[in-house]
Amino acid sequence: MTNTKLLFPALFFLCFLGISCNTPGKKNNNITIHPPCCEDSIPTYTAQRIKQAPVIDGKLDETVWENAPRSSRFVDLIHGTETYMDTRAAVLWDDDYLYVGYWLEEPNVTATLTERDAPIYQDNDAELFIAGADGYYEFEINSFGTIYEVLFFWQEEFEKKGYGQLAELDTTREGVRPFNGVGYKNHPRGKRIGFWNWDFPGLQSAVHINGTINKPDDTDKGWTVELALPWKGLQLLAKGDGRALPPKDGDVWRMDFSRFNTHKKDTTDSGGWAWSSHGVWDSHVPECFTYVTFSNQVVE
Repeated sequence: MTNTKLLFPALFFLCFLGISCNTPGKKNNNITIHPPCCEDSIPTYTAQRIKQAPVIDGKLDETVWENAPRSSRFVDLIHGTETYMDTRAAVLWDDDYLYVGYWLEEPNVTATLTERDAPIYQDNDAELFIAGADGYYEFEINSFGTIYEVLFFWQEEFEKKGYGQLAELDTTREGVRPFNGVGYKNHPRGKRIGFWNWDFPGLQSAVHINGTINKPDDTDKGWTVELALPWKGLQLLAKGDGRALPPKDGDVWRMDFSRFNTHKKDTTDSGGWAWSSHGVWDSHVPECFTYVTFSNQVVE
């Protein structure tokens, strides 16, 4: 989610209220950060290994997906309150890929955008963020299967650690520009630089619709999303702190899982739902991402 034009003025005001809690400041690169979310409410999850890779067709019908532990039901991104449609996610892994699945209830599945890197957040979508020490990756997909990707770095770390010397992170190329957040402006870590021209190498994605898309005269059950992200494609995010790829047993990554909807129940529904509530209308707060621990335990 990288746009605020779709918000009602009342929601835009609410996004700055946040969640009331006594979250202590946390050090990140020697900067004390008081995140807008409550630390004790951030979900934790254990991602289990698989022996046989699933077919990336969006159906999530393999045994590994049926047996994988699913997230709790997504809640409102701002308020942390219950949502009127069910959304869940699950994470699996092997030596080659990180796998993510989404189950999205939606009685009227719709989509409009078909061009890659179009503003998918203007449709109903599913989103994934993956954080490293010095930056994070944003992925969005709608029910057509159209995707949108951006790679972000904290500018201070980007300059200090020489990321700009890499050809794929040439800041003079088209599609590179500053970014200052959405509803949580002026993050304590400073400015960010976004690479809208960056594509995750080897990414596989698929969508399956349990119903009929763009047909409002019937009732759909919803749609599912299946992703396979090669660990090699996460080298830029792992570079900042030298984390292992694939991860070692017990390694922890921060990831965010969300969906954004044009179908809102009422004025109290922000339209943004997430596994981990952020307390603000902004997905770009890594301090509020879910804690994902990788385990060598194999999915039965």
